[in-house]
Amino acid sequence: MPVYSYKGVSEAGRATKGFVDAESDRSARQKLRRDGIFLTELAESSGAAPTRSAEERAPRFSLAWIRPIPGTDLAIATRQLATLLGAGIPLVESLGALTEQVEHARLKSVIARVRDRVNEGATLADALSRSGPFSDLYVSMVRAGEAGGALDQVLRRLADYLESQVRTRNRVISIMLYPMMMMGFAVVVVIALVTVVLPQITQLLESLHMPLPWYTQTIISGSRFVRTWWWALLGVAVGLTVAFRAIVRTARGRETFDGWKLRLPVFGRVLRILAISRFTRTLSTLLAGGIPIVRALEISKFVASNVVLGEAVDRARESITEGSSIAAPLRRSGHFPPLVTHMVDVGEKSGELESMLAKVADTYDEQVETAVTRLTALLEPALILMMVGIVLFIILSTLVPLLQLTTAIR
Repeated sequence: MPVYSYKGVSEAGRATKGFVDAESDRSARQKLRRDGIFLTELAESSGAAPTRSAEERAPRFSLAWIRPIPGTDLAIATRQLATLLGAGIPLVESLGALTEQVEHARLKSVIARVRDRVNEGATLADALSRSGPFSDLYVSMVRAGEAGGALDQVLRRLADYLESQVRTRNRVISIMLYPMMMMGFAVVVVIALVTVVLPQITQLLESLHMPLPWYTQTIISGSRFVRTWWWALLGVAVGLTVAFRAIVRTARGRETFDGWKLRLPVFGRVLRILAISRFTRTLSTLLAGGIPIVRALEISKFVASNVVLGEAVDRARESITEGSSIAAPLRRSGHFPPLVTHMVDVGEKSGELESMLAKVADTYDEQVETAVTRLTALLEPALILMMVGIVLFIILSTLVPLLQLTTAIR
């Protein structure tokens, strides 16, 4: 259903603006008229230019409708909604005010649809589940907040959770940015040497009709092969990528790949503690929001983004339904460190499981940052040495024959 942005004047004489979904601009006008809004401007927000009348709408294209909604914008919107509700403003009015405050075009449209559905009688959780990119975790916590009468508090916890996830992701990205730039620069340099510089030097060396060392012949053959069969290499790379994605989509392939990631010598430990940090943080947030523990475990296993760890969580969920503890199956799986299982065990016995999980998440967030920082400190010199070694090998392979020729002439 199309979404229209509008500007108008309310019955109280105040200027107002927002979004409304309707089958056509005529039905949108009728819908807004029933709400007591006198239109001054109406435009289809998915691509039509603003109009003062129903005539001559010029199409336009915006990348805002393609880009995903940033986690930061969603966290800010969630906190703003919690503040409005905490101030005693009704839900529909709070959503209307939030629509005017949000700057991201797609999120603005989504919140407008949520407001309209709530205005039609739907619960906020149902409206969120049908209106946009809200995760199962988000919808479940909102549903629990509505049922418990503490929606503003649940939304604050959700905002804290989203902000913590954004901070962790941004820290990891900022730490890994420089090594990735170095790797990209090394690839560009090697490609330029192989495709531009080497062909010219190769012609000179072949014109001398002198025996070339094996490493020079290897470099020349490699350069010629890349320039001749680049399309085949590109096709093989695309084919392998497609085949890999197809295999990973299968249950057996995803399980094998996730298990292999956890067994990597250095990166495996970082990936493991990152997944455990996300799992414990999510589970703590859900439990604090009033979600039953069985449902919370079912949601949290997907946040870890690892099938192997998810299977261990599934066994813990089955253990709970049978009246047992969570810590025992997590410990038996061998994928959760003793710190996690011990804290979970203590939390279950003391009745403070969510606070224990939050402490585990804080500890592992710090370990993730420390591990990634150390890994980056090792990667930077390794990448520099690798780049220098490749470039030096290519240069020496071409200069040695020329030096030999110069010596022979003398």
